[in-house]
Amino acid sequence: MRVFVIAGEASGDKLGAALMAGLTGLTDVTFDGVGGPMMAEQGLVSRFPMDELSVMGLAEILPKYRALKARVHQMAQAVLDSKPDVLITIDSPDFCLRVAKLVKAGSDIRCVHYVAPTVWAWRPKRAAKMARHIDQVLALFPFEPPLMQAAGMRCDFVGHPVVTDPIASTGEVAAWEGDGPLVMLLPGSRRGEIARLLPRFGQAAALIARARPDVRFALPTTANVYDGVVAGVAEWDVPVQILTADQRAEKRGLFASADVALAASGTVSLELAANDTPMVIAYDMAWLSRIIIGWMLLVDTVTLVNLVSDSRVIPEFVGKDCVAAQIAAAVLRVLDDPTAQHTAMAVTMDRLGRGGDAPGVRAARAVLDGITDARRG
Repeated sequence: MRVFVIAGEASGDKLGAALMAGLTGLTDVTFDGVGGPMMAEQGLVSRFPMDELSVMGLAEILPKYRALKARVHQMAQAVLDSKPDVLITIDSPDFCLRVAKLVKAGSDIRCVHYVAPTVWAWRPKRAAKMARHIDQVLALFPFEPPLMQAAGMRCDFVGHPVVTDPIASTGEVAAWEGDGPLVMLLPGSRRGEIARLLPRFGQAAALIARARPDVRFALPTTANVYDGVVAGVAEWDVPVQILTADQRAEKRGLFASADVALAASGTVSLELAANDTPMVIAYDMAWLSRIIIGWMLLVDTVTLVNLVSDSRVIPEFVGKDCVAAQIAAAVLRVLDDPTAQHTAMAVTMDRLGRGGDAPGVRAARAVLDGITDARRG
């Protein structure tokens, strides 16, 4: 079987690698497309660097629109030329769904999209729109299949990969033992996020340290933003231990040991839940993106743990509310009493498939089953 797969961000690279491993274990398969280092480990030779597609926010996309549009057409033509058994696009809907649209316009190649778009949060008409060129959706969350099926697509809940992430060993946890509470800072993995959030996280850290002088701070980062983080933290009034991207064991220990995390909005909240680490979420974006998305938002929380657990126990400060004083006060409250968060995090992990088959294997089975059903039909 020949699979053309496209991922545009680090989270998609992780999903793609697990899916590729699942397919390899179930059938004879070859891969083509675009992905990152984890997908490369599974045998993909990416047609161009995946980082070119890692753009977030409406205002942020505009300067790169022409280059991204050219890549859309290039990828669609590559799919049409290679005639795979299936095209699997992973997340990055603004890019991937445009590719799928062109592929469907020029062929009957089966198109599968991995990660249902957040129609429950904003732009609900996307489900009907994508149904014109997507045959099947692989969903990370159990509440998503009915929304996709109502639009006319097959949708399989395959679980979230966070449930299989490695948890720190006893030794990795012990390395973080010390006097005073440990606060982990997670300001994001994109340069734009670092530019907007790091100064506010620094201000919040200073207020937390003023109220609790015994607090320790640690900040794990990624290679692409490391220099910016180091430069930004150098201006802070509090000491912070910064972890580099290759300190994986130390990062696992930190996630499991932290008393509370101050984190940017996103899937990191699920990583924290997997480690039973209480959290406060804070996020902001470019002014234009904030205004437009604020008009379109359909839910009262952007924190995935709140959504999956049907609770609202994770404090969040988004947009105009992303203010250091409010953030710091919330972190201090969670340090004092994280009980409700522990319950919500356990519910979240159960609902995302903890204890069942690995999501990559479930996704691979769903893809193969979808191909079989389509051929029978």
